[in-house]
Amino acid sequence: MNLALKDIRFKFGRFLLTTFGISLLLMVVMGMGGIYRGLIQEATLIIDRAGADIWVVQKQTKGPFAEVSSLPRNMEYRIAAIEGVESACAFISHTVQRDFQGRVIRMTIQGLPDDGQWLPLLKGRPLRESHFEMLADKSAQLPLGTRIRLGKDTYEVVGITGQMNAPSGDAMVFVSLDDALSIRNDIPAEGIRSEREARVRRFDAMPYGSTSAEHVEILRSASKRPAALPGRRISAVLVKVREGWNKEEVLRRIRELPDVSAYTADEQRQIMLGGFVARSRRQIRLFRTILLIVSTVVMTLVLFMLTMDKVHDIAMLKLLGARNGVMIEMILTQALLIGCIAFGVARFLGQWAYPHFPRRVVLVAADLWLLFGIVVGVSILASVAGVVKAMLTDAGEVLS
Repeated sequence: MNLALKDIRFKFGRFLLTTFGISLLLMVVMGMGGIYRGLIQEATLIIDRAGADIWVVQKQTKGPFAEVSSLPRNMEYRIAAIEGVESACAFISHTVQRDFQGRVIRMTIQGLPDDGQWLPLLKGRPLRESHFEMLADKSAQLPLGTRIRLGKDTYEVVGITGQMNAPSGDAMVFVSLDDALSIRNDIPAEGIRSEREARVRRFDAMPYGSTSAEHVEILRSASKRPAALPGRRISAVLVKVREGWNKEEVLRRIRELPDVSAYTADEQRQIMLGGFVARSRRQIRLFRTILLIVSTVVMTLVLFMLTMDKVHDIAMLKLLGARNGVMIEMILTQALLIGCIAFGVARFLGQWAYPHFPRRVVLVAADLWLLFGIVVGVSILASVAGVVKAMLTDAGEVLS
């Protein structure tokens, strides 16, 4: 140990730069593991916080997060009428992108059935008005009091939430259910006018139609005509089962409806983890493996070069009768010191750098301990080249 420390002190600059370089690699490896954990949290965030027992979505779809789901607005009342259902609440989720103050901002709009008291508010207050107020996650970078136009209305940010991101990583924005419907179903005035004119033409083409001025006026009227476009749609219905009722029985009754699919909260969670997150997990695992291989190669080369610089010293030690174990201990100790110190520096740098990453980074103790074990193993493996070179060094080389 003393021999290794003396050698490090003698070539401290090289040791410091090597350790710092390895720590940057380990910081990225550590960050990728944290990004994966963050993906899982973001993918299941709303599912966990909503507290619904059953998610009702469009027939033959997997839910509002996995793919587009569209249900009629009155679906929540049909579900609420099923025996065993305590409550059925409309759920709306859709993504918008706007140009705001010289930058592009993407937000996932979530409709709230209440005032949002359960959200983790960092600043401001929950919703007080049923219209034109919104809560925005801090990652959206919309300060309190910001006014932004969505659809045909302008909304004011009255509260800032923390760590509320959609599975895509976009910031979540919370408004009332009616406002979320208005934003989602916003149609330009020209689109509505064109549909009204198309209705007149379709009616005129019917053999029993009449194009009298009175009928045309009815078709164009805002009060007497049928809806210009299909009625407002929601993404899903969140169902809570009445206490004492069998959840599977209620689920079976809902699945008997011909136009919906229903999943338990656990099934909805598995859909997210098995679909959206699965590919990202494989990709992150590949990157982590590549970086660990790169770290191993770098440490091996560095330790080998450090050993090459000490060939004369190793030969002198052998000439003086030093055992091979002394050289092995010196090289192995240096490798472990580089790995352990680099891991500590990576952890320290990560605490400063990870909050600035565009995706959430969640570090789990179990993952850190596993990575530390891998680093120790890599350090031992990297020292093999140096140990082999030390063993092959002949004591006679001191004379050359």
